[in-house]
Amino acid sequence: MLTDAKVRNAKPRPKTYKLADTNRLCLMVTPSGGKLWRWNYEYDGKNKTMAFGAYPRVSLADAREKRDEAWSMLCEGQDPNVAKRLKIEANLEAGRQTFERVAREWHENAKAQWATIHASDIIRSLERDVFPTIGSLPIAQLTPPLILGVLREIEARGAIETAKRVRQRISAVFVYAIAQGIATSDPAEKLGAVLKPLRKGRQPAITDLVPLRRMILAAEEDNARPITRLGLRMLALTAVRPSELRGAHWAEFEDLDGKLPLWRIPSARMKGDLDRKEEKGGDHLVPLTPQAVAVLRAIWPLTGGGPLVFPSNRHAHRPMSENAIGYLLNRAGYHGHHVPHGFRAAFSTIMNEWAERHGDPHDRKVIDLMLAHVPKDKVEGAYNRAAYMPRRRELATIWADLLSEGLPDPVALVDRPVKEIGMGSRRRLPAPVEPDFRFPRQRRGAQ
Repeated sequence: MLTDAKVRNAKPRPKTYKLADTNRLCLMVTPSGGKLWRWNYEYDGKNKTMAFGAYPRVSLADAREKRDEAWSMLCEGQDPNVAKRLKIEANLEAGRQTFERVAREWHENAKAQWATIHASDIIRSLERDVFPTIGSLPIAQLTPPLILGVLREIEARGAIETAKRVRQRISAVFVYAIAQGIATSDPAEKLGAVLKPLRKGRQPAITDLVPLRRMILAAEEDNARPITRLGLRMLALTAVRPSELRGAHWAEFEDLDGKLPLWRIPSARMKGDLDRKEEKGGDHLVPLTPQAVAVLRAIWPLTGGGPLVFPSNRHAHRPMSENAIGYLLNRAGYHGHHVPHGFRAAFSTIMNEWAERHGDPHDRKVIDLMLAHVPKDKVEGAYNRAAYMPRRRELATIWADLLSEGLPDPVALVDRPVKEIGMGSRRRLPAPVEPDFRFPRQRRGAQ
Protein backbone atom coordinates (compact mmCIF):
# COMPACT_ATOMS: atom_id res chain seq x y z
CA MET A 1 0.00 0.00 0.00
CA LEU A 2 1.34 3.39 -0.97
CA THR A 3 1.90 6.41 1.24
CA ASP A 4 2.49 10.03 0.31
CA ALA A 5 6.14 9.64 1.25
CA LYS A 6 6.63 6.57 -0.97
CA VAL A 7 5.05 8.35 -3.93
CA ARG A 8 7.07 11.52 -3.37
CA ASN A 9 10.37 9.67 -3.00
CA ALA A 10 9.96 7.23 -5.91
CA LYS A 11 13.03 7.60 -8.19
CA PRO A 12 13.27 6.92 -11.93
CA ARG A 13 14.99 3.74 -13.13
CA PRO A 14 16.33 2.66 -16.52
CA LYS A 15 13.02 0.96 -17.19
CA THR A 16 9.45 1.88 -16.29
CA TYR A 17 8.24 0.24 -13.07
CA LYS A 18 5.07 0.25 -10.97
CA LEU A 19 4.31 0.78 -7.30
CA ALA A 20 1.08 -0.93 -6.26
CA ASP A 21 -1.67 0.48 -4.07
CA THR A 22 -4.90 -1.20 -2.99
CA ASN A 23 -7.65 -2.44 -5.33
CA ARG A 24 -5.36 -2.58 -8.41
CA LEU A 25 -4.40 1.11 -8.33
CA CYS A 26 -0.71 1.70 -9.12
CA LEU A 27 1.82 4.44 -9.75
CA MET A 28 3.82 4.06 -12.97
CA VAL A 29 7.26 5.66 -12.76
CA THR A 30 8.95 6.33 -16.12
CA PRO A 31 12.70 6.60 -16.84
CA SER A 32 12.24 10.35 -17.40
CA GLY A 33 10.86 10.78 -13.89
CA GLY A 34 7.16 10.95 -14.76
CA LYS A 35 4.74 9.50 -12.18
CA LEU A 36 1.44 8.36 -13.74
CA TRP A 37 -1.59 6.92 -12.00
CA ARG A 38 -3.08 3.79 -13.56
CA TRP A 39 -5.93 1.53 -12.54
CA ASN A 40 -6.39 -1.97 -13.89
CA TYR A 41 -9.82 -3.54 -14.08
CA GLU A 42 -11.71 -6.27 -15.88
CA TYR A 43 -14.82 -5.58 -17.95
CA ASP A 44 -16.80 -8.06 -20.05
CA GLY A 45 -14.02 -10.62 -19.68
CA LYS A 46 -11.26 -8.26 -20.86
CA ASN A 47 -8.43 -6.65 -18.88
CA LYS A 48 -8.38 -2.87 -19.24
CA THR A 49 -6.43 0.08 -17.87
CA MET A 50 -7.68 3.55 -16.95
CA ALA A 51 -5.48 6.66 -16.56
CA PHE A 52 -6.10 9.01 -13.66
CA GLY A 53 -3.49 11.69 -14.40
CA ALA A 54 0.02 12.49 -13.20
CA TYR A 55 1.51 13.10 -9.77
CA PRO A 56 1.80 15.64 -8.13
CA ARG A 57 -1.11 17.31 -9.93
CA VAL A 58 -3.19 14.28 -8.92
CA SER A 59 -2.31 13.34 -5.35
CA LEU A 60 -2.55 9.86 -3.85
CA ALA A 61 -5.86 10.80 -2.22
CA ASP A 62 -7.19 12.14 -5.54
CA ALA A 63 -6.16 8.97 -7.35
CA ARG A 64 -7.89 6.78 -4.79
CA GLU A 65 -11.05 8.91 -5.09
CA LYS A 66 -11.01 8.51 -8.88
CA ARG A 67 -10.47 4.76 -8.47
CA ASP A 68 -13.44 4.48 -6.10
CA GLU A 69 -15.70 6.43 -8.51
CA ALA A 70 -14.63 4.17 -11.38
CA TRP A 71 -15.15 1.08 -9.23
CA SER A 72 -18.72 2.24 -8.46
CA MET A 73 -19.43 2.56 -12.20
CA LEU A 74 -17.96 -0.90 -12.77
CA CYS A 75 -20.21 -2.35 -10.06
CA GLU A 76 -23.21 -0.84 -11.90
CA GLY A 77 -22.21 -2.58 -15.12
CA GLN A 78 -20.63 0.44 -16.81
CA ASP A 79 -17.23 0.56 -18.46
CA PRO A 80 -15.52 3.50 -16.65
CA ASN A 81 -13.44 4.40 -19.70
CA VAL A 82 -16.52 4.59 -21.92
CA ALA A 83 -18.42 6.58 -19.28
CA LYS A 84 -15.51 9.02 -19.09
CA ARG A 85 -15.45 9.55 -22.88
CA LEU A 86 -19.23 10.01 -22.96
CA LYS A 87 -18.98 12.63 -20.22
CA ILE A 88 -16.29 14.51 -22.14
CA GLU A 89 -18.43 14.43 -25.29
CA ALA A 90 -21.46 15.62 -23.33
CA ASN A 91 -19.45 18.54 -21.96
CA LEU A 92 -18.25 19.43 -25.45
CA GLU A 93 -21.81 19.30 -26.79
CA ALA A 94 -23.03 21.44 -23.90
CA GLY A 95 -20.43 24.02 -24.86
CA ARG A 96 -21.74 24.01 -28.42
CA GLN A 97 -25.31 24.63 -27.22
CA THR A 98 -24.94 28.37 -26.76
CA PHE A 99 -27.82 30.59 -25.74
CA GLU A 100 -27.98 32.18 -29.20
CA ARG A 101 -28.06 28.81 -30.97
CA VAL A 102 -30.88 27.51 -28.77
CA ALA A 103 -32.77 30.82 -28.90
CA ARG A 104 -32.78 30.79 -32.69
CA GLU A 105 -34.03 27.19 -32.68
CA TRP A 106 -36.79 28.19 -30.24
CA HIS A 107 -37.76 31.18 -32.39
CA GLU A 108 -37.86 29.09 -35.57
CA ASN A 109 -40.03 26.52 -33.82
CA ALA A 110 -42.45 29.02 -32.28
CA LYS A 111 -42.78 31.77 -34.90
CA ALA A 112 -45.71 30.14 -36.71
CA GLN A 113 -47.99 31.16 -33.81
CA TRP A 114 -47.12 34.87 -34.16
CA ALA A 115 -47.81 37.53 -36.72
CA THR A 116 -44.81 38.06 -39.01
CA ILE A 117 -44.06 41.51 -37.66
CA HIS A 118 -44.25 40.28 -34.05
CA ALA A 119 -41.92 37.37 -34.82
CA SER A 120 -39.43 39.81 -36.33
CA ASP A 121 -39.68 42.06 -33.27
CA ILE A 122 -38.89 39.14 -30.96
CA ILE A 123 -35.74 37.99 -32.72
CA ARG A 124 -34.51 41.58 -33.18
CA SER A 125 -34.92 42.26 -29.45
CA LEU A 126 -32.77 39.23 -28.68
CA GLU A 127 -30.19 40.22 -31.29
CA ARG A 128 -30.01 43.74 -29.90
CA ASP A 129 -30.24 43.22 -26.14
CA VAL A 130 -29.26 39.63 -25.33
CA PHE A 131 -26.97 37.92 -27.84
CA PRO A 132 -24.12 40.48 -27.58
CA THR A 133 -23.75 39.72 -23.85
CA ILE A 134 -24.65 36.06 -23.29
CA GLY A 135 -25.32 34.70 -26.77
CA SER A 136 -21.98 32.89 -27.03
CA LEU A 137 -22.20 31.26 -23.57
CA PRO A 138 -23.42 27.67 -23.06
CA ILE A 139 -27.07 27.89 -22.10
CA ALA A 140 -26.73 25.23 -19.42
CA GLN A 141 -24.12 27.31 -17.60
CA LEU A 142 -26.07 30.56 -17.42
CA THR A 143 -27.03 31.75 -13.95
CA PRO A 144 -29.63 34.20 -12.60
CA PRO A 145 -26.98 36.93 -11.97
CA LEU A 146 -25.82 36.72 -15.61
CA ILE A 147 -29.38 37.03 -16.89
CA LEU A 148 -30.14 39.85 -14.46
CA GLY A 149 -27.10 41.76 -15.73
CA VAL A 150 -28.58 41.71 -19.23
CA LEU A 151 -31.93 42.97 -17.97
CA ARG A 152 -30.35 45.71 -15.86
CA GLU A 153 -28.64 47.10 -18.95
CA ILE A 154 -32.04 47.39 -20.65
CA GLU A 155 -33.53 49.06 -17.57
CA ALA A 156 -30.63 51.52 -17.46
CA ARG A 157 -31.78 53.11 -20.71
CA GLY A 158 -35.29 53.56 -19.31
CA ALA A 159 -36.89 50.64 -21.19
CA ILE A 160 -38.59 49.07 -18.17
CA GLU A 161 -41.33 47.34 -20.14
CA THR A 162 -38.82 46.07 -22.70
CA ALA A 163 -36.77 44.51 -19.90
CA LYS A 164 -39.84 42.61 -18.71
CA ARG A 165 -40.65 41.39 -22.22
CA VAL A 166 -37.06 40.29 -22.80
CA ARG A 167 -37.09 38.36 -19.50
CA GLN A 168 -40.20 36.51 -20.67
CA ARG A 169 -38.53 35.67 -23.97
CA ILE A 170 -35.35 34.45 -22.27
CA SER A 171 -37.47 32.31 -19.97
CA ALA A 172 -39.32 30.83 -22.96
CA VAL A 173 -35.96 29.88 -24.50
CA PHE A 174 -35.02 28.05 -21.31
CA VAL A 175 -38.34 26.20 -21.22
CA TYR A 176 -37.59 25.02 -24.76
CA ALA A 177 -34.04 24.04 -23.74
CA ILE A 178 -35.32 22.06 -20.76
CA ALA A 179 -37.75 20.17 -22.99
CA GLN A 180 -34.88 19.37 -25.36
CA GLY A 181 -32.68 18.10 -22.53
CA ILE A 182 -30.19 20.93 -23.07
CA ALA A 183 -30.78 22.70 -19.75
CA THR A 184 -32.18 21.58 -16.40
CA SER A 185 -33.55 24.84 -14.98
CA ASP A 186 -34.74 28.31 -15.95
CA PRO A 187 -32.55 30.99 -14.31
CA ALA A 188 -34.80 33.76 -15.66
CA GLU A 189 -37.98 32.39 -14.10
CA LYS A 190 -37.89 34.30 -10.82
CA LEU A 191 -36.21 37.49 -12.03
CA GLY A 192 -39.46 39.31 -12.76
CA ALA A 193 -39.83 39.93 -9.04
CA VAL A 194 -36.58 41.94 -8.85
CA LEU A 195 -36.98 44.03 -12.00
CA LYS A 196 -38.02 47.65 -11.69
CA PRO A 197 -41.80 48.04 -11.55
CA LEU A 198 -43.72 49.64 -14.37
CA ARG A 199 -45.42 52.93 -13.74
CA LYS A 200 -48.80 52.31 -12.22
CA GLY A 201 -51.75 52.88 -14.47
CA ARG A 202 -51.54 53.49 -18.19
CA GLN A 203 -48.46 54.27 -20.18
CA PRO A 204 -47.42 57.95 -20.08
CA ALA A 205 -49.65 60.00 -22.35
CA ILE A 206 -50.52 63.66 -22.87
CA THR A 207 -54.30 63.78 -23.11
CA ASP A 208 -54.90 67.52 -23.44
CA LEU A 209 -55.19 68.78 -27.00
CA VAL A 210 -53.04 71.93 -26.83
CA PRO A 211 -50.04 70.31 -25.06
CA LEU A 212 -50.40 67.37 -27.44
CA ARG A 213 -50.08 69.66 -30.48
CA ARG A 214 -47.15 71.41 -28.82
CA MET A 215 -45.40 68.07 -28.31
CA ILE A 216 -45.90 67.04 -31.95
CA LEU A 217 -44.48 70.37 -33.13
CA ALA A 218 -41.44 69.98 -30.87
CA ALA A 219 -40.79 66.41 -31.99
CA GLU A 220 -41.12 67.30 -35.66
CA GLU A 221 -38.42 69.95 -35.24
CA ASP A 222 -35.92 67.22 -34.36
CA ASN A 223 -33.38 66.32 -37.02
CA ALA A 224 -34.73 62.79 -37.37
CA ARG A 225 -35.33 60.95 -40.62
CA PRO A 226 -38.37 62.22 -42.52
CA ILE A 227 -39.82 58.71 -42.31
CA THR A 228 -39.72 58.89 -38.52
CA ARG A 229 -41.31 62.36 -38.43
CA LEU A 230 -44.05 61.26 -40.81
CA GLY A 231 -44.52 58.05 -38.83
CA LEU A 232 -45.11 60.10 -35.70
CA ARG A 233 -47.71 62.23 -37.49
CA MET A 234 -49.48 59.18 -38.95
CA LEU A 235 -49.53 57.49 -35.55
CA ALA A 236 -51.11 60.55 -33.98
CA LEU A 237 -53.74 60.85 -36.73
CA THR A 238 -54.80 57.19 -36.83
CA ALA A 239 -54.27 56.12 -33.17
CA VAL A 240 -53.25 52.64 -34.31
CA ARG A 241 -50.80 50.61 -32.27
CA PRO A 242 -47.13 51.44 -32.97
CA SER A 243 -46.45 47.90 -34.19
CA GLU A 244 -49.32 48.19 -36.67
CA LEU A 245 -47.90 51.43 -38.04
CA ARG A 246 -44.35 50.10 -38.32
CA GLY A 247 -45.49 47.05 -40.26
CA ALA A 248 -47.74 48.98 -42.66
CA HIS A 249 -47.50 47.83 -46.30
CA TRP A 250 -48.51 50.01 -49.21
CA ALA A 251 -50.74 47.15 -50.37
CA GLU A 252 -52.95 47.63 -47.28
CA PHE A 253 -54.24 51.05 -48.42
CA GLU A 254 -57.34 51.39 -50.58
CA ASP A 255 -58.97 54.17 -52.59
CA LEU A 256 -56.35 56.78 -51.74
CA ASP A 257 -57.42 58.84 -54.76
CA GLY A 258 -61.11 58.34 -54.08
CA LYS A 259 -63.70 59.61 -51.66
CA LEU A 260 -63.42 56.81 -49.11
CA PRO A 261 -59.71 56.10 -48.50
CA LEU A 262 -59.17 53.20 -46.15
CA TRP A 263 -56.35 51.40 -44.37
CA ARG A 264 -57.15 47.70 -44.03
CA ILE A 265 -54.79 46.25 -41.41
CA PRO A 266 -54.80 42.45 -41.81
CA SER A 267 -55.99 40.47 -38.81
CA ALA A 268 -52.66 38.62 -38.85
CA ARG A 269 -50.93 41.87 -37.84
CA MET A 270 -53.37 42.77 -35.09
CA LYS A 271 -52.86 42.25 -31.38
CA GLY A 272 -54.32 38.98 -30.12
CA ASP A 273 -53.88 35.23 -30.03
CA LEU A 274 -53.62 32.92 -33.03
CA ASP A 275 -57.40 32.55 -33.32
CA ARG A 276 -57.74 36.34 -33.52
CA LYS A 277 -55.04 36.55 -36.18
CA GLU A 278 -56.69 33.84 -38.29
CA GLU A 279 -60.21 35.19 -37.87
CA LYS A 280 -62.06 35.57 -41.14
CA GLY A 281 -63.18 39.16 -41.59
CA GLY A 282 -61.02 40.20 -38.66
CA ASP A 283 -59.13 42.96 -40.48
CA HIS A 284 -59.05 46.29 -38.66
CA LEU A 285 -60.48 49.06 -40.85
CA VAL A 286 -59.06 52.55 -40.41
CA PRO A 287 -60.88 55.32 -42.32
CA LEU A 288 -58.29 57.77 -43.60
CA THR A 289 -58.76 61.51 -43.31
CA PRO A 290 -57.34 64.02 -45.80
CA GLN A 291 -54.57 64.74 -43.28
CA ALA A 292 -53.60 61.06 -43.13
CA VAL A 293 -53.64 60.76 -46.92
CA ALA A 294 -51.40 63.85 -47.03
CA VAL A 295 -48.86 61.99 -44.87
CA LEU A 296 -48.90 59.09 -47.32
CA ARG A 297 -48.48 61.48 -50.25
CA ALA A 298 -45.46 63.02 -48.53
CA ILE A 299 -43.78 59.68 -47.84
CA TRP A 300 -44.63 58.06 -51.17
CA PRO A 301 -41.61 59.52 -53.02
CA LEU A 302 -39.35 58.14 -50.26
CA THR A 303 -40.67 54.60 -49.81
CA GLY A 304 -43.24 54.00 -52.56
CA GLY A 305 -40.79 51.84 -54.48
CA GLY A 306 -40.82 49.16 -51.77
CA PRO A 307 -43.48 47.19 -49.91
CA LEU A 308 -43.18 48.97 -46.53
CA VAL A 309 -44.47 52.45 -45.84
CA PHE A 310 -42.11 53.03 -42.89
CA PRO A 311 -39.01 50.90 -43.54
CA SER A 312 -35.77 50.74 -41.60
CA ASN A 313 -33.05 53.17 -42.59
CA ARG A 314 -30.53 50.38 -43.17
CA HIS A 315 -32.76 47.57 -44.41
CA ALA A 316 -35.60 48.55 -46.73
CA HIS A 317 -37.24 45.13 -46.32
CA ARG A 318 -37.53 45.58 -42.54
CA PRO A 319 -39.82 47.95 -40.62
CA MET A 320 -38.39 50.96 -38.83
CA SER A 321 -37.02 50.32 -35.36
CA GLU A 322 -39.59 49.85 -32.62
CA ASN A 323 -37.73 52.55 -30.69
CA ALA A 324 -37.46 55.17 -33.46
CA ILE A 325 -40.58 57.19 -32.62
CA GLY A 326 -40.08 56.75 -28.88
CA TYR A 327 -36.54 58.10 -29.10
CA LEU A 328 -37.83 61.02 -31.16
CA LEU A 329 -40.25 61.92 -28.37
CA ASN A 330 -37.52 61.50 -25.76
CA ARG A 331 -35.14 63.82 -27.63
CA ALA A 332 -37.91 66.41 -27.78
CA GLY A 333 -37.99 66.37 -23.98
CA TYR A 334 -41.02 64.15 -23.38
CA HIS A 335 -39.35 61.12 -21.81
CA GLY A 336 -41.69 59.80 -19.12
CA HIS A 337 -44.49 62.11 -20.30
CA HIS A 338 -45.62 60.53 -23.56
CA VAL A 339 -44.86 57.30 -25.42
CA PRO A 340 -45.88 56.27 -28.96
CA HIS A 341 -48.68 54.10 -27.58
CA GLY A 342 -49.94 57.16 -25.71
CA PHE A 343 -51.60 58.56 -28.85
CA ARG A 344 -54.30 55.93 -28.37
CA ALA A 345 -55.02 57.19 -24.86
CA ALA A 346 -54.98 60.77 -26.15
CA PHE A 347 -57.44 59.94 -28.93
CA SER A 348 -59.73 58.04 -26.54
CA THR A 349 -59.72 60.75 -23.85
CA ILE A 350 -60.08 63.77 -26.10
CA MET A 351 -62.69 62.25 -28.42
CA ASN A 352 -64.80 60.82 -25.60
CA GLU A 353 -64.82 64.25 -23.95
CA TRP A 354 -65.81 65.78 -27.29
CA ALA A 355 -68.55 63.15 -27.74
CA GLU A 356 -70.03 63.93 -24.33
CA ARG A 357 -70.51 67.56 -25.36
CA HIS A 358 -71.22 67.29 -29.09
CA GLY A 359 -71.57 63.64 -30.10
CA ASP A 360 -74.18 60.93 -30.50
CA PRO A 361 -75.19 58.51 -27.73
CA HIS A 362 -73.34 55.58 -29.29
CA ASP A 363 -70.09 57.43 -30.03
CA ARG A 364 -68.25 55.83 -27.11
CA LYS A 365 -68.64 52.36 -28.57
CA VAL A 366 -67.66 53.73 -32.00
CA ILE A 367 -64.46 55.18 -30.52
CA ASP A 368 -63.68 51.81 -28.93
CA LEU A 369 -64.23 50.17 -32.29
CA MET A 370 -61.84 52.64 -33.92
CA LEU A 371 -59.23 51.56 -31.37
CA ALA A 372 -59.87 47.88 -32.23
CA HIS A 373 -61.23 47.23 -28.73
CA VAL A 374 -63.70 44.36 -28.45
CA PRO A 375 -66.47 44.95 -25.86
CA LYS A 376 -66.39 42.46 -22.99
CA ASP A 377 -69.94 41.31 -23.78
CA LYS A 378 -69.03 40.41 -27.37
CA VAL A 379 -67.60 37.18 -28.73
CA GLU A 380 -64.43 38.00 -30.67
CA GLY A 381 -65.33 36.01 -33.81
CA ALA A 382 -68.85 37.42 -33.92
CA TYR A 383 -67.84 41.05 -33.61
CA ASN A 384 -68.70 43.24 -36.59
CA ARG A 385 -65.46 45.08 -37.31
CA ALA A 386 -66.94 47.03 -40.22
CA ALA A 387 -69.79 48.50 -38.17
CA TYR A 388 -70.48 52.24 -37.94
CA MET A 389 -68.09 53.02 -40.77
CA PRO A 390 -69.76 56.33 -41.80
CA ARG A 391 -69.65 57.57 -38.20
CA ARG A 392 -66.10 56.31 -37.75
CA ARG A 393 -65.07 58.36 -40.74
CA GLU A 394 -66.79 61.43 -39.32
CA LEU A 395 -65.11 61.05 -35.93
CA ALA A 396 -61.73 60.43 -37.57
CA THR A 397 -62.13 63.68 -39.50
CA ILE A 398 -63.08 65.59 -36.36
CA TRP A 399 -60.03 64.20 -34.56
CA ALA A 400 -57.71 65.03 -37.46
CA ASP A 401 -59.04 68.58 -37.67
CA LEU A 402 -58.61 69.12 -33.92
CA LEU A 403 -55.13 67.62 -33.86
CA SER A 404 -53.77 69.24 -37.01
CA GLU A 405 -54.55 72.83 -36.12
CA GLY A 406 -51.28 74.74 -36.30
CA LEU A 407 -49.25 71.77 -37.55
CA PRO A 408 -47.28 72.12 -40.81
CA ASP A 409 -48.24 70.27 -43.96
CA PRO A 410 -46.67 66.77 -43.90
CA VAL A 411 -44.65 67.47 -47.04
CA ALA A 412 -42.78 70.18 -45.10
CA LEU A 413 -41.42 67.48 -42.78
CA VAL A 414 -39.53 65.87 -45.66
CA ASP A 415 -37.30 68.84 -46.36
CA ARG A 416 -36.29 69.61 -42.78
CA PRO A 417 -32.65 69.06 -41.70
CA VAL A 418 -31.56 65.48 -41.16
CA LYS A 419 -28.61 64.32 -39.10
CA GLU A 420 -26.32 61.96 -40.97
CA ILE A 421 -25.91 58.59 -39.29
CA GLY A 422 -22.68 58.55 -37.33
CA MET A 423 -21.88 62.19 -38.20
CA GLY A 424 -22.50 65.53 -36.59
CA SER A 425 -23.26 67.41 -39.78
CA ARG A 426 -26.73 68.23 -40.94
CA ARG A 427 -28.04 67.95 -44.43
CA ARG A 428 -31.22 68.46 -46.36
CA LEU A 429 -32.83 65.83 -48.48
CA PRO A 430 -33.46 66.74 -52.09
CA ALA A 431 -36.99 67.85 -52.77
CA PRO A 432 -39.14 64.81 -53.59
CA VAL A 433 -40.28 64.25 -57.12
CA GLU A 434 -44.01 64.80 -57.45
CA PRO A 435 -45.44 61.32 -58.10
CA ASP A 436 -48.46 60.22 -60.02
CA PHE A 437 -50.89 59.94 -57.15
CA ARG A 438 -52.65 56.92 -58.45
CA PHE A 439 -51.22 55.48 -55.30
CA PRO A 440 -50.94 51.83 -54.38
CA ARG A 441 -54.54 51.24 -55.39
CA GLN A 442 -53.14 50.49 -58.84
CA ARG A 443 -50.32 48.39 -57.39
CA ARG A 444 -52.32 46.13 -55.09
CA GLY A 445 -52.80 42.51 -55.95
CA ALA A 446 -55.93 40.56 -55.19
CA GLN A 447 -56.78 40.80 -51.54
